[in-house]
Amino acid sequence: MQPKIMMKKKSISASKASLVLFLCQMISALDVPLDSKLLEELSQPPTITQQSPKDYIVDPRENIVIQCEAKGKPPPSFSWTRNGTHFDIDKDAQVTMKPNSGTLVINIMNGGKAEAYEGVYQCTARNERGAAISNNIVIRPSRSPLWTKEKLEPNQVREGDSLVLHCRPPVGLPPPIIFWMDNAFQRLPQSERVSQGLNGDLYFSNVQPEDTREDYICYARFNHTQTIQQKQPISVKVFSTRPVTERQPVLLTPTGSTSTKVELRGNVLLLECIAAGLPTPVIRWIKEGGELPANRTFFENFKKTLKIIDVSEADSGNYKCIARNTLGSAHHVISVTVKAAPYWITAPRNLVLSPGEDGTLICRANGNPKPSISWLANGVPIAIAPEDPSRKVDGDTIIFSQVQERSSAVYQCNASNEYGYLLANAFVNVLAEPPRILTPANKLYQVIADSPALLDCAYFGSPKPEIEWFKGVKGSILRGSEYIFHDNGTLEIPVAQKDSTGAYTCVARNKLGKIQNEVQLEIKDPTVIIKQPEYKVIQRYGQVSFECIIKHDSTLLPTVIWLKDNDELPDDERFLVGKDNLTIMNVTDKDDGTYTCIVNTTLDSVSASAVLTVVAAPPTPAIIYARPNPPFDLELTGQLERSVELSWIPGDENNSPITNFVIEYEDGLHEPGVWHYQTEVPGTQTTVQLKLSPYVNYSFRVIAVNEIGRSQPSEPSEQYLTKSANPDENPSNVQGIGSEPDNLVITWESLKGFQSNGPGLQYKVSWRQKDVDDEWTSVIVANVSKYIVSGTPTFVPYEIKVQALNDLGYAPEPSEVIGHSGEDLPMVAPGNVQVHVINSTLAKVHWDPVPLKTVRGHLQGYKVYYWKVQSLSRRSRRHVEKKILTFRGNKTFGMLPGLEPYSTYKLNVRVANGKGEGPASPDKVFRTPEGVPSSPSFLKITNPTLDSLTLEWGSPTHPNGVLTSYILKFQPINNTHELGPLVEIRIPANESSLILKNLNYSTRYKFYFNAQTSVGSGNQITEEAVTIMDEAGILHPAVGAGKVQPLYPRIRNVTTAAAETYANISWEYEGPDHAHFYVEYGVAGSKEDWKKEIVNGSRSFFVLKGLTPGTAYKVRVGAEGLSGFRSSEDVFETGPAMASRQVDIATQGWFIGLMCAVALLILILLIVCFIRRNKGGKYPVKEKEDAHADPEIQPMKEDDGTFGEYRSLESDAEDHKPLKKGSRTPSDRTVKKEDSDDSLVDYGEGVNGQFNEDGSFIGQYSGKKEKEPAEGNESSEAPSPVNAMNSFV
Repeated sequence: MQPKIMMKKKSISASKASLVLFLCQMISALDVPLDSKLLEELSQPPTITQQSPKDYIVDPRENIVIQCEAKGKPPPSFSWTRNGTHFDIDKDAQVTMKPNSGTLVINIMNGGKAEAYEGVYQCTARNERGAAISNNIVIRPSRSPLWTKEKLEPNQVREGDSLVLHCRPPVGLPPPIIFWMDNAFQRLPQSERVSQGLNGDLYFSNVQPEDTREDYICYARFNHTQTIQQKQPISVKVFSTRPVTERQPVLLTPTGSTSTKVELRGNVLLLECIAAGLPTPVIRWIKEGGELPANRTFFENFKKTLKIIDVSEADSGNYKCIARNTLGSAHHVISVTVKAAPYWITAPRNLVLSPGEDGTLICRANGNPKPSISWLANGVPIAIAPEDPSRKVDGDTIIFSQVQERSSAVYQCNASNEYGYLLANAFVNVLAEPPRILTPANKLYQVIADSPALLDCAYFGSPKPEIEWFKGVKGSILRGSEYIFHDNGTLEIPVAQKDSTGAYTCVARNKLGKIQNEVQLEIKDPTVIIKQPEYKVIQRYGQVSFECIIKHDSTLLPTVIWLKDNDELPDDERFLVGKDNLTIMNVTDKDDGTYTCIVNTTLDSVSASAVLTVVAAPPTPAIIYARPNPPFDLELTGQLERSVELSWIPGDENNSPITNFVIEYEDGLHEPGVWHYQTEVPGTQTTVQLKLSPYVNYSFRVIAVNEIGRSQPSEPSEQYLTKSANPDENPSNVQGIGSEPDNLVITWESLKGFQSNGPGLQYKVSWRQKDVDDEWTSVIVANVSKYIVSGTPTFVPYEIKVQALNDLGYAPEPSEVIGHSGEDLPMVAPGNVQVHVINSTLAKVHWDPVPLKTVRGHLQGYKVYYWKVQSLSRRSRRHVEKKILTFRGNKTFGMLPGLEPYSTYKLNVRVANGKGEGPASPDKVFRTPEGVPSSPSFLKITNPTLDSLTLEWGSPTHPNGVLTSYILKFQPINNTHELGPLVEIRIPANESSLILKNLNYSTRYKFYFNAQTSVGSGNQITEEAVTIMDEAGILHPAVGAGKVQPLYPRIRNVTTAAAETYANISWEYEGPDHAHFYVEYGVAGSKEDWKKEIVNGSRSFFVLKGLTPGTAYKVRVGAEGLSGFRSSEDVFETGPAMASRQVDIATQGWFIGLMCAVALLILILLIVCFIRRNKGGKYPVKEKEDAHADPEIQPMKEDDGTFGEYRSLESDAEDHKPLKKGSRTPSDRTVKKEDSDDSLVDYGEGVNGQFNEDGSFIGQYSGKKEKEPAEGNESSEAPSPVNAMNSFV
C-alpha cells in the first residue's frame, strides 16, 4: 500500500472535495494525493452524497421533495423507480427533477394530491464507470383523522377510589401528542396521585373531593398538519363517605403479574407502572439479577415510568416495579427482550486499484436476528449481473484478482432482517496512470548547517511508481546511512553540511512511464550573538546601554527584538533601540528587570539576556539643562566614488550628555535646499563613513541630540559631486493587477532623482504568461510608473519585471513578480447551504466552497446576506432590512449573531472576489426558537378604593415567543420605607387587567410585573400605588387629626386633554409644599431624549404647545431637586389636522356663562330632591346588612395573610362582589349551555376560537374579544387558545 503524501492545500473546490472524501477511504494499494490538478483528471464512479430518509412522512399540503444527490466523474445521470418499476417523470406534469441533480419535486400546492404519490421510491445515479443506488424511500403523507364522537356519561366516584379517564385519541400519522387541560386552557396539575399514562389516559390512584369538575378535556396535537383536536369534556363528581376506607396498592396498568416488552437496540425503553391505593402508593423499580444501567436510567412521571436510553442486548431481562403504601405492596414483572435491526461491523469502503492488482470488499453487519447479506453490482443482484472473471463472491466478501479497467463498478451490500435493512454503496475504480511528480520543479530548500534537510518528491501513479534520488543531473544514485528515504518519496539528510548544497533529482517510474524533477538545496551559516548583553547596575536617572552584536549568514536578513521580562518594551521614548544596542535614558525604578535580545531570521532564532538593577542616585545640586550647541568645523576626507568620511567637533552639552548625532544631506543637483536624513551615530562618536550614490552633488550637516532636545543644525560642509554610473537598483513595489477582465496594469514606484545614478533614466517593462512557454515581451518607457497590457485572458498569472536604465547602462537583472490580469465576477453560487440554529439569537451557517476556477479572481471570501421575514409572535411583516456578514478567505461556515428570537429568517451566500460578488445561492429559510420576552409595554394602576386597586398593562413590545403567563409580585411599604412580605400571582397570558382586593387601606404597595414564555421570565417593570384613606379619598378634619403627610412626595393621576397642536396636562401632588414641577414629553415609541418644560410656581397643570397633529406622545411629571422622583408615564394623541381653523366654542365667554348657569340650576334641583327624600325618616340598611352578612362575600381580615381572587375588568364592571371561595369556574368564563346538545360548547367549553368543521383547532386562533350576554354571571371572552396551547404542549 502506498503511504499517503502529506501536502498542504489551502482550498479544494466542492466537486473535488467529494472526490477526496471517497478516495481517502480506500483500503487498496493506492492512495491519491490531495492535488487539485490530479483530482480533476481522475475518473470516479458515482457516489450517493445525499438522500431522503427511509421512512419519509410528508405534509400533505406542501410540495414533496425527495432528495437524491450524487458525485462522480463524468457527472452521473439519474433515474427513479416507484414501487419496483421505472418511474417516468416526463409523463407526470406534477413531477420535476432539479437540474444537475436527482432530487424530485412533486407539486402538491398546484393541484397535486399527496395520497396519489404514496409508495416506495429508489434513485439510481449512473455514469460510464458504474451505478449507485439510494435506499428505498417510503413516502407517506401525514394524517390527522377526526376524533370519534361518543356520548360520555358523567363519572360518579366515591372518595378514595381509583379512576381512569380514557383519552382514546384517533390514530394519526405520526401519532399525536396527548395532553389534558381544562376549559380555561390551563394544564391539569399532575402528581404522584394523578398522572397521565403513556397511552394518554389520565389515572387517579385515589380521588379526592377537589377532583370534582366538569372540564377534563383530552387534547391531541398533530404536529405535521399543525392541528389540535379535543375530546368532549369529561365530568367527574366525587361523593364523600365517612370514614374513607384505606386500601393497599393495586396496579392499574399493566394488568396481571407479568408482561413482555420487545425493544430495538439503540432505542429508548419506556416501562410504566401506575397503581391505585390509599394512601397514594410509591413506585420503585429493580432489575432482577442485575443493576439498572448507570448514566442511562431515568425516572419520569413521579417514578411511574422507567426510561433507559440507548438500549443494547445487555439490557434484556426482567424488570420489576413495586407499588407500596402503609397497607402493603403490589408488583409486576416485565420481561424485556432487546432485538436489533442490522448495524455495521465493517461497512464496505471504496477501492482504488491499478490494473493487475488484487483487492477485497468486506461487508459485515450484526443484528438480532442475524441479518442476511446480499450483493448487487451497479444496482443489479450480483447473481444476474454481467460476469467479471476478476470477481469472486464469498459470503460477506468480494475478492478481486488481476483486475482490469473494465472491472470498475459500484457494488451494493444489503444487510437485512425482520427489523430493517442497511444498504451501502462502494465502488471499485481501476486506474492506469503513468508516474507524476507533484512537487514543483526547481523548488528551493534552505537549511541551517548541521540541521536536518527534507527534500520532497510527492508523486502519484498506477501502478505505484518506484522512487530514486540523484545528486546533480549526472550524479550517481544516492545510497548509504547518511540518507533516509521515506515511503512518500521524501529524501532526508539528517545532518546537512556546506557540501550538501546543490541540485537533487528525483526519478519516478512504473511500467507506463518515467518522470523526474530537480530541486535545489542551500545550506546557510547559523546566526550567532558574538557580544551578548551584560549585567548592569545603574543609578536612578542615569543612562544605560545593552549591546547585542550578531554574526549571520550574509544572505539572510536578521531582525532584532528586545524584550523586558519576556514582554514587549514599554511604550516610552526613553527606550532607544539601535542596530546593535538598547539604550535606556533617565532610568527609573520601574526599569528594573531582565532584558532579552532575540535575533530572528527566516531559518533560525537565537537570544541572550541580562539583568538591570536600578539603585538610588546621590543628591546633587540643581543643574540647569539645555539643548546642546550645534557641532562645527565639518570636514570631508577620503573621498571615493561611493563613500566619504565626515568628521566634526561637538558643541557644548549644556549639562545634558549628547546621546547621538544626526547626519543630514542635501542634493544640490536634484533637490537643492531640501535636507534628507542620512544616518545617526552615538554621542561618543565624531566621525562617520558615509555611503554615497552616483550622480549626486552632496552637502552634509550635523545635529546634536541630548535628553532636552535637538541642537540647531551645523553649517553645511563643502560640496562633493559623485560620478555617474549604471543604476544600482530597480523600481520597487512592482505589481500586476488588471483593471478590466482583458488587461494587465503593471505599476511600480519610480526611482528618486539620486537613485538614477546618471542622466537619461528609463524603465524596461517585461512580461509573459506564467506556466506557458512564451517569450518575454518588453517595452521601454520614461517618466511614467504604469504600463497597461491589453488583450489578456481573464485572471491568469503573469511573470513581470521592471528594470531601470540610464545613459550609462542597465541596472542589475530585476527579480520577477507574479501578477494577474483583470478579474471578472464569480460564475457560480456556493452550494449545500445549511443552517444550524444554536440558540434564539445565534445561528451557524455552512456552505460548500465554489470551484476556484469559477471565482475568476482573487478569492476575497464569502458574504452571507440574511434578513428577517416574519416575527412568529406578532404575525406581522415589516420592511425587510438585509444584513451582510463577510467571512474572509475560503471559510465554509460562519456565525450569525444578533438574531431576534421566535422569528423566520432567510439567507443566501455569495462568493466575492476583487471585482465583486457572484450569484446568490437559493434562499435558505430557518427559524429561531423562543426567547424571554421584553418587559410589558406599560403598567397602570387606577381606581384605588379602601381595599382594592385596578391594574392594567400592555403586552411586551417584543414577545420573543408565545406568552405563557404574567407574573405579578407586590408587597406593602411601611412608614420607614421597609418592604413587607412579597406576594406572587400568576396571571394568564391573555389577560390585560386585574383587580386586587382585600388590601389594607391607606397603604402604599410596590408592584413588580413581568411576562413569561416557555423559555423563562423577561425583564420586570415596577410601579407603586396607594389605597385611599376613606370612600371620599381624603381625610376629614375630625378623622385626620394627628395624621402626618406621606413619608415622601408622590405625583399621581396624570391626565391629558389633547387638541390639534396643544395638550392640557394636570396632576395630583402629595408632599412638601412649594415644590417646583417640570413636564417631560416626547413622541411615543421614539428613542429620542425627553423634552423638558419648567412649570411656573407650584401649579398642578401645564399647557404643552407646538405639538404635531395626529401624533402619539408620552408625558411624565417630575419635581426639581428630588432625584429620580417622577410620575408614571401617560400616552395621549393629538387630534388630526383640520383643513380650516374653526372657532373653539369652549373658549367663548358666552358659552362659559351659559354652562355655569345650567350647572347652578342642576345643583339647586339636587338639593331640593335630597331634602324631600330625607323627610321620610332614616332606614338602617347598613346595620341590617351587617347583621345578616353572607360570610362568603365578606372582605378578608388583615391577619388572614391572603388576598382576594382576581378577575377581568369587564366582569368587575358589572359585578362588584368577590368570587365565592371554592368556585371552580371564574365568573368571566362561565357560558350558559343552550338547548342544543351538539353545540360548540360541548367541544370548546365556550371558547371563542376558530374550529374546522371536524371540531379541531386550525393553525391561527382568534384573538378578538367580544362580550356576550349570559344568564347569571356575565361572560367575557375566555383566553385565546393559541397562547394556552403553546404554553403547555
